[in-house]
Amino acid sequence: MTARVLTFGCRLNTVEGEVIRAHLAAAGADTIVVNTCAVTAEAERQGRQAIRKLRREHPSARIVVTGCAAQIRPEAWAAMAEVDRVVGNQEKLEAATWATDGPRVAVGDIMAAGETAGHLVTEFAGRARAFVQVQQGCDHRCTFCIIPYGRGPSRSVPIGEIVRQVRALTEAGYREVVLTGVDITSYGPDLPGAPSLGQMVRRLLALVPDLPRLRLSSLDPVEIDEDLWRLIAEEPRLMPHLHLSVQAGDDLILKRMKRRHLRADVIRVADRARRLRPGMAFGADLIAGFPTETEAMAANTRALVEEAGLTFLHVFPFSARAGTPAARMPQLPSTLIRERAARLREVGARAARAFYAARVGSEADLLAERDSGEGHTEHFAPARLIAGRIPPGAIGRVRIAAANDDGLLAEAV
Repeated sequence: MTARVLTFGCRLNTVEGEVIRAHLAAAGADTIVVNTCAVTAEAERQGRQAIRKLRREHPSARIVVTGCAAQIRPEAWAAMAEVDRVVGNQEKLEAATWATDGPRVAVGDIMAAGETAGHLVTEFAGRARAFVQVQQGCDHRCTFCIIPYGRGPSRSVPIGEIVRQVRALTEAGYREVVLTGVDITSYGPDLPGAPSLGQMVRRLLALVPDLPRLRLSSLDPVEIDEDLWRLIAEEPRLMPHLHLSVQAGDDLILKRMKRRHLRADVIRVADRARRLRPGMAFGADLIAGFPTETEAMAANTRALVEEAGLTFLHVFPFSARAGTPAARMPQLPSTLIRERAARLREVGARAARAFYAARVGSEADLLAERDSGEGHTEHFAPARLIAGRIPPGAIGRVRIAAANDDGLLAEAV
């Protein structure tokens, strides 16, 4: 058996999974690494299930668990009979961790972390787009979220390091890069000169002119700076698709979540973006069944999808995380949470279908991601070629011939 990394969760974990993969290769380590996520109880359940399956399939393998779930509760993962070692979120990025066996539990104090990864990642296995970490950690304390305890304080990657990585990825053939982190709109105050996210993006695009497409991961609606707004209006290489960390569409629930925006702020941000870039598409993270949520509050969240024109929804049934304030609030029945999540997903599916239907007859630029011609347009709409060919990893002009529930059907032009 050769080294293997199984990653759960966010794009930042994907980047770090590739760093681990490179360290394992350099060390010649014969190890299976499970890079866990802690955002929901379901994510942790999937991690445990994967570990048990890996042990059945590879009874003599060395299995190491890392990631946010391992950082937050190392003792729980170390107690699993299938696990040989538990490694923290900082330790997993260090080459020395994988060069030797080390202690069975190697998990440091993430709240004392003061640096970001400076690792050059130029290959993402099986992916046509690349991810670059620009920020790490979070200083906010949303009442439902355990992730700051897995990631530590907010800290930013210097602009020169980001440019170096994006330039290397572009030279390696990647045509699209996604800037990622835990809370990327908090980028910059810890760096010399305190650059904003928008200032960093502007300098990055100026210094890497050969990069055709740039995307941003999840944005806090009220922390989009004026430089970023100017780029949305003027920079064609910044894709016309924004993913917003919305979480709810009811003001009282947003306050109980300790979010920094209200529903009117989400609508205002979406309206401003569309004025600056007609045709802008929006994704959104939404939580269904937050503690104390009434049916009227849930209806406000569903209504926000249409009022703000949100298209691509990531719906999370509320999952109480031990140690968070929301876990101590009055909980809703799990059946009701699942029902509200299903209804919210239905609203999202209708919004996506309407968006797809409206694109029929138009042209788009498709990043092909597979030999089958599947990929995503500039609006991050999933599309599949039904005529012509675009090589995987390349961007080609297509005409949208039809649409279905799964996305767009396109013909190369």
